[in-house]
Amino acid sequence: MDLDAYVAEHGGEWRRLEELSRRRRVTAAEADELVALYQRAATHLSLVRSRSPDPALVARLSRLVLTARNAITGAPAFSWQTVGRFFTTTFPLAVYRAWPWWCGVATTFSLFTFGLMAYIAANPEVANYFVSDREIATLVNSEFEGYYSEFQPQNSTLRVWTNNALLTGMVLAAGVLLVPVAYILFINALNTGLVGGVMIAYGRSDVFFGMIIPHGLLELTAVFIGAGVGLRIGWSWIAPGPYRTRGRALAETAREGMLVALGLVVVLLVSGLLEGFVTPAPIPMLLKDLVGALVWGAFLTYIVVLGRRAAHRGESTALPEDQTEAALPTS
Repeated sequence: MDLDAYVAEHGGEWRRLEELSRRRRVTAAEADELVALYQRAATHLSLVRSRSPDPALVARLSRLVLTARNAITGAPAFSWQTVGRFFTTTFPLAVYRAWPWWCGVATTFSLFTFGLMAYIAANPEVANYFVSDREIATLVNSEFEGYYSEFQPQNSTLRVWTNNALLTGMVLAAGVLLVPVAYILFINALNTGLVGGVMIAYGRSDVFFGMIIPHGLLELTAVFIGAGVGLRIGWSWIAPGPYRTRGRALAETAREGMLVALGLVVVLLVSGLLEGFVTPAPIPMLLKDLVGALVWGAFLTYIVVLGRRAAHRGESTALPEDQTEAALPTS
């Protein structure tokens, strides 16, 4: 395709479409013209993407088509129905579809972490390659337990919420390159295994598991989901499947990834509340662990039950405005 000739041929139509899309009021004849030009521009965008995907032209036409669609259908308005569908269908379905990826991440992370814990617990001297005896003594006697009561509960909640959201966002976004996700997870598994092994070796396993389970089960699961979805995005452009181009596969899985990221913000907020208010609470550790395990189990049940139900019904993760766009004729 000769892009210069194509732009010269259709540039007038695109400028006219842009002009009509920006008008606040149009006549009946102009409305018909707007719809017709929108259909043509959508077709042009499809042709450019498939035959000569010039990034600048694709971006220009994408913005033009989106602007025209909003002019025709109206900008999407806030709806509690959309919010409800997101939490009852869209989010659990997107997470459920990616379960082999995040379950694989969780299994690999857990095996490495617990294996490292067991090794350091049986060979405490190995910890000296990473930390000094003084740092170990401080960690075991006060630092680990004191970390969770260092700030006021509300401040601690906000702090860990933002930190964990950043970590989860990193592994999700970095998934397109695959390798950075493995590195980030390795560093976190190494730190967790090292601290856990030291605490176990010095007879403080009750403190370690008692303080980390209430929030850690849900927190780590959110990170695993983010990493698994990120890796799924990265794999989509390596193996897009027989019926999708690499670009389309990447766009579709990345879109689902953004939906998962939005839902994980709420999950990590719950985790932050557990860490801020339950973990340092002056109640028996067994009770704190029970609360954390119940919240974690409820989340997994929510994902499996609602996600599987939506999958069996053949539901889509598309939002209503996306469905509206798909319903509009393009040729």
